[in-house]
Amino acid sequence: MKNIVLAIALSVSVVFSAFSSELIYTPINPSFGGNPLNGNFLLGKAQSQNTHKAPINRKSYAEKFQESLERAYINKMVREITDLSFNEACDPSVDTSCDPSIFNEDSIFMSGDYEIQIITSGSDSITVQITHIGTGEITIIEVPRFG
Repeated sequence: MKNIVLAIALSVSVVFSAFSSELIYTPINPSFGGNPLNGNFLLGKAQSQNTHKAPINRKSYAEKFQESLERAYINKMVREITDLSFNEACDPSVDTSCDPSIFNEDSIFMSGDYEIQIITSGSDSITVQITHIGTGEITIIEVPRFG
């Protein structure tokens, strides 16, 4: 009886071994050769486990308005300096935002921690001096005049 059970077990193991194959490792992560369709699934899992939240800095309407005005004025200064450096005279009758006398004398603009001074005394260049009020650090930009 023991031989019969052993013979049946041996024959069953031989039959099932014919249907088996070797195990092959397949990576899951597409970065390491896995299926590219797993990318969205893995990203969703990682984002759901992320507990870090970026700080939200909400600004009041007055702060947003002040920043917008400063940005608009700085853009106008850059445009005027560019026009002066290329000797492109502005015509107030054509462009109502144009002010040809904006840089006839030295101009100073305060923006937050910075003081921007435009010096037009040189005939061959325009000098812009930016001073950080807190640290006293000074940056000087010279824009050559062409023409």
